[in-house]
Amino acid sequence: MMSSHRFAAVLFVALISGFTLSRGALAQTTVTSDPPATFTLGNGLQVLVIPDHRTPVVTQMIWYKVGSADETPGKSGLAHFLEHLMFKGTSKHPAGEFSQTVLRIGGNENAFTSTDYTGYYQRVPREQLGKMMEFEADRMTGLVLKDENVLPERDVVLEEFNMRVANNPEARLIEQIMAALYLNHPYGRPVIGWRQEIEKLDREDALAFYKRFYAPNNATLVIAGDVDAKDVRPMVERTFGQIPAQPAIPAKRLRPQEPEPAAPRTVTLSDPRVEQPGLRRYYLVPSAVTAAAEESPALDVLAQLMGGGSNSYLYRALVIDRPLAVSAGAGYQGTSLEPTQFMISVSPKPGVEFAQIEEVIDGVIADIGQNSVRAEDLERVKTQLIAEAIYAQDNQATMARWYGAALTTGLSVADIRSWPDRIRAVTAEQVRTVAQKWLDKKRSVTGYLIKDAMPKREEKRS
Repeated sequence: MMSSHRFAAVLFVALISGFTLSRGALAQTTVTSDPPATFTLGNGLQVLVIPDHRTPVVTQMIWYKVGSADETPGKSGLAHFLEHLMFKGTSKHPAGEFSQTVLRIGGNENAFTSTDYTGYYQRVPREQLGKMMEFEADRMTGLVLKDENVLPERDVVLEEFNMRVANNPEARLIEQIMAALYLNHPYGRPVIGWRQEIEKLDREDALAFYKRFYAPNNATLVIAGDVDAKDVRPMVERTFGQIPAQPAIPAKRLRPQEPEPAAPRTVTLSDPRVEQPGLRRYYLVPSAVTAAAEESPALDVLAQLMGGGSNSYLYRALVIDRPLAVSAGAGYQGTSLEPTQFMISVSPKPGVEFAQIEEVIDGVIADIGQNSVRAEDLERVKTQLIAEAIYAQDNQATMARWYGAALTTGLSVADIRSWPDRIRAVTAEQVRTVAQKWLDKKRSVTGYLIKDAMPKREEKRS
């Protein structure tokens, strides 16, 4: 299964390279493509079918509208822990049978946890879709957990924490930046959890979380591939339709809200394993759901202008014009239920001070906020964003991921399909406005990753 941090790492690379999940989640269609079919079962399960008849393969993804931000305080990492435990079997299908079946028929599977959702998927030959549905529907309510498999899996999660966070200085810096960016909102809590809380998670915690959130009226099923909606619907009704809804699930997720930022914050993480110092700056900005009209597409365009490739403003200013850095990028994580992050990442050259880097970053932001971007730059990045989205449609799993992430974070199919037109409509004035309004230093946390050069204390013999 894909761990939360493995998934997050993939997303972060995409974000810094200029292709955000927001962009993917909202840019999956052209005006000539047919809309996916949608329907909702009587028990509340939302279903979306994306036909793709190029290969005889189908991807099934089930998305639960629950993530790390929905955990009870003191139980951090529980959503991710349950993701691991969902592979421990049911009374009908013992541990390992589901995964072994997928492997035997030549398919692949994985799972992921984020702040707002948890997902499970299989990519298999089209004739195996019914079997995959039966397995997935069975573990929606039939999970069997015993201490003899729960406790060892907790050790697996702790080892994952050691490998992906404790022993990864860059991941630790991001963890600290997020904790500083969100003073009150649970997005500041690591998806994988805090070590001291992971160590205390147990079978009762997992089962209570499972029974509370894993239900058809808290899930979205996405089927992409060589299928037709008229054939899929009877299969879904037969397998998932008999599962009762969970009446205790609220219509809207209620979470602590973040106060308006009042001052910039900084985080410095030093570690002897650091070979490449780095600077990261995160701004608290609206997501596609919480933004005012046209702000989110403008933030997408702003991220591409500032850090999307070798022609971006930050790259040119820091890597080409003034060779202060070896890399520079920016990204906007728009697919989020609540206020999210605009990110800048720079790797300085040896001997370059962070203050020099920040001076350039601040100058680029000030220039965009005070002056209209050039028309040719604006058209270039808008074309890039739309083209990247069109090219990415070749992967049915990517399509399923785009729709699933968007639908589980408060967006609609119409929102998703209208994204290219909204990108085309972004004006230079809108870009200037969002840069001035949202890339305000007081809304930011700047993180510095440095090598710990402190000599180790030597033990003296008495």
